Amino acid sequence: MTPAPQLLPVIVVMGVSGSGKSTVGGLLAERLGVPYAEADDFHPPANIAKMSAGHPLDDTDRAPWLDAIAGWIEERAGHGGVVSCSALRRRYRDRLRRDAPDLFFLHLDGSPELIASRLAARMQHFMPSGLLASQFEALEPLEPDEAGAVVPVDGGARQIAERALAALPGATGR
Repeated sequence: MTPAPQLLPVIVVMGVSGSGKSTVGGLLAERLGVPYAEADDFHPPANIAKMSAGHPLDDTDRAPWLDAIAGWIEERAGHGGVVSCSALRRRYRDRLRRDAPDLFFLHLDGSPELIASRLAARMQHFMPSGLLASQFEALEPLEPDEAGAVVPVDGGARQIAERALAALPGATGR
């Protein structure tokens, strides 16, 4: 008798800007053989313009963005997928998991100094490094009742992706 295939959860790769969400998320999706979505692609143009001008988003700005990401997550439920999303506050994570209770969060975590150095080296992104402090201030770490894991971001992208892969539920044998 063959065991039933394990359903893959949808994974949210979260963290502050510059933590490696897009790079690690893409590598993770590739390894798992599931689709990848970049949360920045869900922002309406007004949000991008606001951040490009150096202004942080407020909850009103984030609401349609989170709803769009949550819609993608709901479509992928039971089939697996990886989406990058800052998901800095508990209430944002609660919104994402409202219709997808099996959602799993991978929090890419590093010191403000490490993240700032990576952000300074990054080119062609609308998020100015001046907003990094506000992201660290807004960050609410995963709570014990949230399905997820913290993944340190020291090292190279592939090393971080391997750590992320190992942190997933049922990671043995992947």
